[in-house]
Amino acid sequence: MKKILQYLFEYKTLSREKAKEVLVNMSRGQYNEAEMSAFITVFLMRTITIEELLGFRDALLELCVKVDLKGYPVMDIVGTGGDGKNTFNISTLSCFIVAGAGQRVSKHGNYGATAISGASNVMEQLGYTFKNDNDRLLKELETANICFLHAPMFHPAMKIVGPIRKNLGVRTFFNMLGPMINPAEPDFQLVGVYNLEMARIYNYLLQQTSNAFTIIHSLDGYDEISLTGDTKVITQDGEKIMTPEQLGKRIVAAEDIYGGNSVEEAARIFTRIIKGEGSWAQNAVVLANAAMALHCTGNYISYDAAYLAAVESLESGKAYRSLQTLISLQ
Repeated sequence: MKKILQYLFEYKTLSREKAKEVLVNMSRGQYNEAEMSAFITVFLMRTITIEELLGFRDALLELCVKVDLKGYPVMDIVGTGGDGKNTFNISTLSCFIVAGAGQRVSKHGNYGATAISGASNVMEQLGYTFKNDNDRLLKELETANICFLHAPMFHPAMKIVGPIRKNLGVRTFFNMLGPMINPAEPDFQLVGVYNLEMARIYNYLLQQTSNAFTIIHSLDGYDEISLTGDTKVITQDGEKIMTPEQLGKRIVAAEDIYGGNSVEEAARIFTRIIKGEGSWAQNAVVLANAAMALHCTGNYISYDAAYLAAVESLESGKAYRSLQTLISLQ
């Protein structure tokens, strides 16, 4: 590792093959915590290259525990995190609305590294048991329309660097990797990114796949549709700017989507919203993200049609029943 660090300190970049090799070695516990911290920090000081990102992704996908969902077309809604906004769990809530609308979801998530409550924090608080047992995950998908893949249970490297990421408490390249390494290899992806540079990188990477995708970035810095300002939306067909009124029928204030000061508070907010008891602003933000995900599947003639399906899922209680069914299977 010392030679690699010295190489990087000379402002050189890693090839795709070398980047893969380093992360494989990291997964196997060949480096100590100080070495791994130094390596991760390098990419906080400069922009990661696409070759490096591809190499890291190659390593994680090669080493991961595979998931076979029997050909069910599944959706993932995931943000890179690291936007520093501490919103409530918008992506995870959107997943249940999508599941309630009839689209199966394989949600990939982790504990919050920079936020108080990541997807895994809130799911655990709600009573979900993390697992990588394929049969149980498949049963959840078939019964509740959703299963949850806790990243460290599928990716050895994510488990090893988890404590380091938490101690650093800042955005790292692992945030960038999260949406690209779902072991279920979802057919549809809604990916939220924290800046336009990451939007460009993801567009390049996802254009090389055959899967349908939508990349979103709120221009005021959120890695999701926040409705606090305009949102850049990128798909295979191009990109556009959409207003809060177009996406959620209203503009909201930053304080309206605050995520709370603890995991327990985040779970309470989550439960209120999924039960249909959220504020107008909270509901609007969740519905906008769910609608964009549903629209990504190609099963709706327009975004507005997808939005109506999301509203029906939440207001009818289907989204909440999906959560209840999932938790009952634990």
